[in-house]
Amino acid sequence: MSPDGSGELDPSKIIEQYIAEQGITDSFARRIMAKIKTKLRIRKLSKKSVTRKTIKRDHADTHHRLVSDYYSEDPLYPERMFRTRFQMGRPLSLHIVSSLGRWSPCFTQRVDCSGRQGLSPLQKCTAAIRMLAYGSPTDSLDEYLKIGKSTSLQCLDMFARGVIEVFGPEFLRRPTCEDVERLLQVGESRGFPGMLGSIDCMHWRWEKCPTAWSGQFTRGDYGVPTIILEAVASYDLRIWHAFFGVVGSNNDINVLNQSPLFLDVLKGDAPQVKFSVNGNEYSTGYYLANGIYPEWAAFVKSIHLPQTEKHKLYAQYQEGARKDVECAFGVLQSRFNIVRRPARSWKRKSVGRIMKACVILHNMIVEDEREGVIIPIDLNENPGASIVLPPEVTTGDSPCFFDVLRRKTEIRARAPHSQLKKDLVEHIWQKFGSTCRI
Repeated sequence: MSPDGSGELDPSKIIEQYIAEQGITDSFARRIMAKIKTKLRIRKLSKKSVTRKTIKRDHADTHHRLVSDYYSEDPLYPERMFRTRFQMGRPLSLHIVSSLGRWSPCFTQRVDCSGRQGLSPLQKCTAAIRMLAYGSPTDSLDEYLKIGKSTSLQCLDMFARGVIEVFGPEFLRRPTCEDVERLLQVGESRGFPGMLGSIDCMHWRWEKCPTAWSGQFTRGDYGVPTIILEAVASYDLRIWHAFFGVVGSNNDINVLNQSPLFLDVLKGDAPQVKFSVNGNEYSTGYYLANGIYPEWAAFVKSIHLPQTEKHKLYAQYQEGARKDVECAFGVLQSRFNIVRRPARSWKRKSVGRIMKACVILHNMIVEDEREGVIIPIDLNENPGASIVLPPEVTTGDSPCFFDVLRRKTEIRARAPHSQLKKDLVEHIWQKFGSTCRI
């Protein structure tokens, strides 16, 4: 109020009160700004302390050392040690490197933006093969190959993709007429005319399985998340059929119901097999299987708890020949230790590519070393009991539905399964029973 008591506000006091309030506001704003600047300064200092350090790797020197150790005309390590560390011969390894170089620029010598030479194709392929063969962590390759962790993972994924696309059509194909004829000859010499191989499943533990999926990937007898591989292998441990990706909670029958094992047969694209056992004619080739598989004409199983001498001899030969696929699983795991150890990839497709690439490389090694292996074949008894015919010719892309149903019925027929087992019991007794009776 004014000094004369008129009730009017004094302008000087209003100005003084406004200045005081403004000073308080400015002081509060200054304190807030000081705190913000302090926090920004601390954050900037912390970022400077964790700045990524650039590692200057000498890629050229590493490439020359790798060539001098393994790939030169007079290498430091002999061929025996090369096969031990790479699980394959030197010519096959160079063939893979050159083929992948033609497939993708990733496996070629390139220069980065600063003009430095990048990793050579030998370094990238060696890193991928070492991870497959030893199952080693990615950062363990940096000391010798001078390759970073993220680059190693990228090379492994690209290597698996390249092997599948370049070599998959040849080394993961179905048997041709010549292949089937050779398989039938070997099967006949072992007492099983019409045998195309043996079938079984293998589980690969998935360590990085998402928690939300662990229930469907876990089976009670394993107790950990797994992914199933169904395979058909022959006497030389070559894998002719590989179906991978079914969740681990399934059994062998569930995998078979999802498998494309008989897809070519149903379409009429597979070679036709005709054979005779004990005087009876059959038109469906079969696989040796264990007891869980259904009693179809396409499977021949052992006899549980055999009592007679004939049944014991049959069970002995059937279970011995069926071990081919289990031996193939063992060799696959010994060659590529990454399959023996738990899969550490987060992505299901990446795990599938690694398994498929290992199977293809396994078949490539089998084919490369087949020339040095001699398989004894004795066809003096019942020569020519098996015949291979060309596939049925189909018109158009889609086969006749009636023919598909007919072939499916022939594959799943139970009566030929029982009769074939009885004939095989007699055939094996006639062929090998004399040696047991001596």
